[in-house]
Amino acid sequence: MTEKLLEIRNLRVSFLTEAGKAQVLNGVNLSVARGEIVGLVGESGCGKTTLARSVLGVLPGNSARIEEGAVLFDGQDILKLSKTTAIRGNDITFVPQDPMTSFNPVFSVGTQIMELMKWKSPLIAERERRRIPDGISAMFRTYPRARYRKDYARVMEMFQAVQLPNPEEVFRKYPDEMSGGQRQRLLIAMALLTGPKLIIADEPTTALDVTIQAQILKLLQRLARDHEVAILLTTHDLGAAYEICDRISVLYAGQEMEDAEIDTFFGAPAHPYTQSLLKSLPGTDSDTATMFEGIPGEIPALVNPPSGCRFHTRCPRMESICMQERPDPQEISARHSVRCHFPGTGGATGAG
Repeated sequence: MTEKLLEIRNLRVSFLTEAGKAQVLNGVNLSVARGEIVGLVGESGCGKTTLARSVLGVLPGNSARIEEGAVLFDGQDILKLSKTTAIRGNDITFVPQDPMTSFNPVFSVGTQIMELMKWKSPLIAERERRRIPDGISAMFRTYPRARYRKDYARVMEMFQAVQLPNPEEVFRKYPDEMSGGQRQRLLIAMALLTGPKLIIADEPTTALDVTIQAQILKLLQRLARDHEVAILLTTHDLGAAYEICDRISVLYAGQEMEDAEIDTFFGAPAHPYTQSLLKSLPGTDSDTATMFEGIPGEIPALVNPPSGCRFHTRCPRMESICMQERPDPQEISARHSVRCHFPGTGGATGAG
């Protein structure tokens, strides 16, 4: 998995707020290879959802500004493409964290899914796609009967793939007649129906019970492998990332700190923030008592944030250069990069 499907380069995004301009993403770099599952992890407010929305092209136009950077998908900078380009919603799809708010309660599941397929079906021929009207006239466009039958069959197959029993019965139900886990399976099915190359899953198990979370994560992992789809999973749950990800990239206050394959990330983290984050997880000592450590200090404000490395206000290895200069990413081993002046398990000397 070396060919990059998605590559984010030096992405800078700000938001206009009442307190001033918030620098939410500060030169973030990230890549996802074809068929790879990458976890984007970090504390709440670190910029995970903003990065996902930047890729999807759904940042709020009245407050968000992309100031610099590129988002390359299959070699194209999608920040320069029009919002009507078929990449988003076809080649790139989205699984949100709250399945209930993603469905209209007054329409059946089948009505809503077939409306998606009417516009986004992979069976739409190019000549038909060119004739799709814009604006209000699009509401009255007919659904070709022959394609409807084929799309319906594809929906039934996908319902079975996401392990929804009695697909035809599910098709006729309303969203409030289904459990949270079933609705999340529906969203995953909808994300796969268009035949995407990349799925962005934004905290997809947050609203679910722990047992259902594990089922959904394993389902995502299996479907990614079966359909050869790349997944960018945004989460604050390191346990969820450990379950299904091939690689993890960690964000802190809008800056990426470390990027490593799963075993290296958990077994040999090099950035002091990553190490502190892992130490904050509950564990057990020899006396079986639960032990964990918090991270001293507070996440910095993104309006007038600290200069240099944004973690320096909480970092045990902080030196004067950390306050003055933002470190460049450096490769410390194969497929393991860290943005730190003093990486490693030692002190400011950088000893590993």
